[in-house]
Amino acid sequence: MSKIFITGAAGFIGFHLSKKLLAIGEEVIGFDCLSDYYDVNLKKQRLAILKESKNFTFFQDKLENYQALENIFKEFNIDFVVNLAAQAGVRYSIENPAVYIQSNLVGFGNILEICRQHKVKHLVYASTSSVYGLNQNMPFSEKSSVNHPMTLYAATKKSNEMMAHSYSHLFCLPTTGLRFFTVYGPWGRPDMALFLFTEAIMKDQPINVFNNGKMVRDFTYVEDIVEGIRLTLFKPAMPSSDFDPLNPRSDISTAPYRIFNIGNQKPVELMSYIKEIEKNLKMTAKINYLPMQDGDVPMTQSDTSALKEWVGYMPQTTIEEGVKNFVNWYLERNHSKT
Repeated sequence: MSKIFITGAAGFIGFHLSKKLLAIGEEVIGFDCLSDYYDVNLKKQRLAILKESKNFTFFQDKLENYQALENIFKEFNIDFVVNLAAQAGVRYSIENPAVYIQSNLVGFGNILEICRQHKVKHLVYASTSSVYGLNQNMPFSEKSSVNHPMTLYAATKKSNEMMAHSYSHLFCLPTTGLRFFTVYGPWGRPDMALFLFTEAIMKDQPINVFNNGKMVRDFTYVEDIVEGIRLTLFKPAMPSSDFDPLNPRSDISTAPYRIFNIGNQKPVELMSYIKEIEKNLKMTAKINYLPMQDGDVPMTQSDTSALKEWVGYMPQTTIEEGVKNFVNWYLERNHSKT
């Protein structure tokens, strides 16, 4: 049994990852500040499920509180760390930049330092497809430039990758960054498209569809993401013999450092996504077509060949299955409230 410290354990991905690791017999120490960025009750409901396991321990605090981390690491002999805690949301970062600086930069700096001080075996942390920014060379490859982020959120995630490299280089701390591509599924975030659309259609309210519907996304089912994290966690990053200092790549290094895309590799048109929701709800959406939002991109598509080669990552869930699972969860959850 490994002792795994998961930040953002009450969050969407953190909840699913914790549940998976507990199911296979690992001990999970969860950490979350229970931010009110979205419905705290949803986070508490996720936590209630996790707390049913005797191998789950939870602490509520902020990453910016280094002493809180120190106390936990002194109490538990932590083997692995998965950092999923962050201020999420692309558009929210346009209006509230200071929150991102604290959580995503100061907080992540604390995670790196606590991992160094306590010599953890491997730190895996969440990055994002948003780091590709102005790059429109599809599919997105880890070898491509990520020097033109379009939002502060993306910039903080790119900064996390660079901060991690410095710790890997200076202190031989194995770190792996995973660039998530539009994660969806049951227990998902209420501010994400699938939740927003389902809720609005159920209430016979119009949904806002940006770029006049001409959006394409590499939607990735949460269970596929979680399996990718699990596989990666137990295979710590190592120095790469392929690194060329005269032609350096940003995804590998002479240090124990790796960056991987983790997506579905099969981009889906947003309108097709909406049709799947309509099919499962047996209702028709009222659509309010709008221009592109600031900080958004028309298309994402991941190249996950590197992660497949590294740990055998192969997403299994189709959009049809994934949307059906979410809608069934949503209907069941809302039926139980009535």
